[in-house]
Amino acid sequence: MIAISRFITAARTSWIVLLAGIAATVALVVIAGYQSADSAPPVGLPDSAESIRAATLQEQFRDDDSTSGILVFGRESGELSADDIAAISERAAELGDIALDGVVPPPTVSEDGTTALVAVPLEIEESVSVQAERAEQIRTIAADGLPDGIEVWFTGAEGFLVDISAVFEGANFVLLGVTALVVAVLLIVTYRSPILWIVPLAVVGIADFIAGIAARLVADAAGITLDGSVTGILSVLVFGAGTNYALLLIARYRDELRLHQDRREAMAVALRGAGPAIIASGSTVALALATLLFGELSGNRSLGLAGAVGIVVAMAYALLVLPAALVLFGRWLFWPLVPRYGTPDTVSRSPWGRLGRAVSKRPVIVAIAGFAVLGAFASGLTTLNVGLSQNDRFIVKPEAVLGQERLAEAFSAGSTAPASVIVPVDDVAEVSEGLAKVDGVVEVRPGPADEDIAQLDVVLDADPESQEAFAIISDLRLALDDLGDGSGLVGGIDAEGLDLRDAQQRDQNLVIPLILVLVLAVLIVLLRSLLAPVLLLLAVVASFFSAVGIGSILFETVFGFPGVDTNVLLFSFLFLVALGVDYSIFLVTRAKEEVPRLGTSEGMVRALAATGGVITSAGILLAAVFAVLGVLPLITLTQVGVIVCIGVLIDTLLVRTVIVPAMAFIARDRFWWPRRPELSDAEAAARGANGQAERMPDAVAGDAPPTEREAVAAG
Repeated sequence: MIAISRFITAARTSWIVLLAGIAATVALVVIAGYQSADSAPPVGLPDSAESIRAATLQEQFRDDDSTSGILVFGRESGELSADDIAAISERAAELGDIALDGVVPPPTVSEDGTTALVAVPLEIEESVSVQAERAEQIRTIAADGLPDGIEVWFTGAEGFLVDISAVFEGANFVLLGVTALVVAVLLIVTYRSPILWIVPLAVVGIADFIAGIAARLVADAAGITLDGSVTGILSVLVFGAGTNYALLLIARYRDELRLHQDRREAMAVALRGAGPAIIASGSTVALALATLLFGELSGNRSLGLAGAVGIVVAMAYALLVLPAALVLFGRWLFWPLVPRYGTPDTVSRSPWGRLGRAVSKRPVIVAIAGFAVLGAFASGLTTLNVGLSQNDRFIVKPEAVLGQERLAEAFSAGSTAPASVIVPVDDVAEVSEGLAKVDGVVEVRPGPADEDIAQLDVVLDADPESQEAFAIISDLRLALDDLGDGSGLVGGIDAEGLDLRDAQQRDQNLVIPLILVLVLAVLIVLLRSLLAPVLLLLAVVASFFSAVGIGSILFETVFGFPGVDTNVLLFSFLFLVALGVDYSIFLVTRAKEEVPRLGTSEGMVRALAATGGVITSAGILLAAVFAVLGVLPLITLTQVGVIVCIGVLIDTLLVRTVIVPAMAFIARDRFWWPRRPELSDAEAAARGANGQAERMPDAVAGDAPPTEREAVAAG
């Protein structure tokens, strides 16, 4: 590490590191190029899922490569007149140029005469941009020449797909712009310098750009598709983690500038001090994200792969490019608060150190109170409702949702997305009769068929992808076991949604334990201890439950969300545990560095004093970055952003500041069990002379031996 740090910071070689980083960046851009995601979020289910098996059998029919868009026509009030119906029929006929096979069925009018429905058969299209252009054409033709007062909405499978994709249209630029603005403001506030913030922001911005390219290359090699939602979250991860690493390194660099006249030597020492913590932190986050690769859903795997690549890129730029860039400038980069050589130690006067000493006086009471607060926050879990219908996933209702709601008022709620039941041809009559008796089934009508199998379209009395629809689909599958030869399969949008929910639950049950085991293993290796890692993991998991509890209350009372989407808990747990444990790593690794000189209690106080400011700044910045996800009108991302934002603040301001130090003060040297902390000769002599002060109650109360107080004052 010494040789590497000197190579990165030395006058003759720092230019080489910086130029090599620039050359690698340019080469990657030239070779790979940059492409924005132009694919909608995939279904992501494995081939073994029943809805996927049903869809595979549907490929035997003539319209295997088709989808449909639903046009809904209606007046704000009153029935549609004969002239209105004639005009709508003309619009349907004109849509033949766009429709599959050039034919669009005539409109279907509701029994109350208020709403007309036109189903437009369409060829399946993978490109988001092409889908959007086609949807705009359909909307234009459908609305052109209609009588005054008639409204038209584009919904159905294609309508929802287009609207979901529109959420991520330009998402990278929106997220990147807002995130960069938030990071810039917080860096200026943190450093109180009009100049310094530019360097880390530029480095992290380039890292984000390269992370997107690298993630796409790795994903292409692995046969994984990255959609707009994944690339958007990737930018948030890279900016959040990369800026955290930059804050930690620059804070240590500032401290070392006070102790070293040569800025390059100061950076070398800072890199050796902060580097292991950054590597441990980045490795923990990257490996935790990589656990998603064991999941069933391709969306989870793509996020895990892209996120892991992005964190590695952010870590590399923070450890290689950022130090080389910073040492090119003099101390004036910190203007107006320039750290001067030989100035007094500010760490010993840190308010965080005073807080740590106050905690050390009553650590048991503080720890109990801290966990009681976390428990109170977690009580909101009793109101948690998991699951959102298709109509409930948007903060601002798009056209597809408005059209679906109009259909639900005039037709059966599930009329635009019937379940597709695939059965042997000989069983059609028996199955049709049996399924019609299932509660929640409005109609069973025949669909396409061939010599072997037939499709039955089952209309449900429930909103698409709602909990009611899932319950009906489950009942249909149970009923099919006793109808015909029992081989019937249920597919369609609702069946896919049910299979997605179940697969997400299986992924959650698998990945969450993997994350816990992985993070625990990394902490054990890093700290060479068993007790400390268990305590740290316990604290960060408690902060997760607290964040979800508060989030659940906010979603219900403030945001008015009907529930939490199925993948929110897994993603929130992943980000909170992996990123939240970072701050404990920063604190405890610094304490481990101070323990040989000061002992466990005073070492923790010193570590808290040294890292308190930078970790608080990093936590607030990371919380703000995740809150940026709320700029997108998709409830899922807003919920992830809110929970992670709350959790990071809890972990930064309560867990790392109060609870973790309290547990260390209670455990004392046992905190490092089974390893005993290695003490310097001076500390060992001081302990012997003071009756092993580290284990005496007065030492815990803050009455440290004179040698310890002198060491803290001397820095």
